[in-house]
Amino acid sequence: MRTAEWNTSSSVLERAALILGAFRAEDDTVGVSELARRTGLAKSTVSRLSSELVRLQFLERHGSSLRLGLALFELGQLAATPKDLRRRAIGIMADLRNATGHTVHLAVLDRVEVVYIEILRGRGTPKLPSRVGGRMPAYATAVGKAMLAFSPPATLAEVLAQGLARVGPNTITDEESLRNELKTVAAAGLAYEESESATGSSCVASPVLDSGGSLVASLSVSGSVGHLDIDRAAPAVRTAALFLGRQLPRNSALAQG
Repeated sequence: MRTAEWNTSSSVLERAALILGAFRAEDDTVGVSELARRTGLAKSTVSRLSSELVRLQFLERHGSSLRLGLALFELGQLAATPKDLRRRAIGIMADLRNATGHTVHLAVLDRVEVVYIEILRGRGTPKLPSRVGGRMPAYATAVGKAMLAFSPPATLAEVLAQGLARVGPNTITDEESLRNELKTVAAAGLAYEESESATGSSCVASPVLDSGGSLVASLSVSGSVGHLDIDRAAPAVRTAALFLGRQLPRNSALAQG
């Protein structure tokens, strides 16, 4: 790439975003060489941009390595959609967890992925791969399928264009099967998962639509196969999602798309 291109605002921002996005949930700190490997950027570029990100407090130095900084946490707390949606949903989620005894997720759709906004863990339920702020492919999760079924055709087209890679043992990996399942989800208002996002996972989800019918999010109850009573959890999830949706105004700023 020519020197002039490196200095454009868009290229600098894109590379900074790549560096910040290279950090994973399990990371404490990450070295410059590893960040270069994960991002595909030159080590000198990562070193130069990291110094700027440290100065701006988006990153912090820890010895010879780096970790995410306080400024990112502060900005995250100001993000309007997750904060407002969580505030409106948290009581309903708590009631749903109490009613089912299992873990409750609240997620939104970001293009081809779901982003978990809030998770209330059920007592004694197994650890699931989800985390607040974490992402999963939409087609491989119940929360994602619940939202894809109520999204514009262009959203599903983008998912299909990127491919249906296997995530768990039972992930749907062919277009026809996914389309057929989404039709069923759209008719019932319920999406199911069994070992699609992870081995042994079981989940039922329902879309959250605002009072004008626009998609906002998805609620789910999750547990392990054989322990989650899907027949009991499904109507509870559906009722909770409908109740939450009725609290959201028509054409809410929280709506997707």
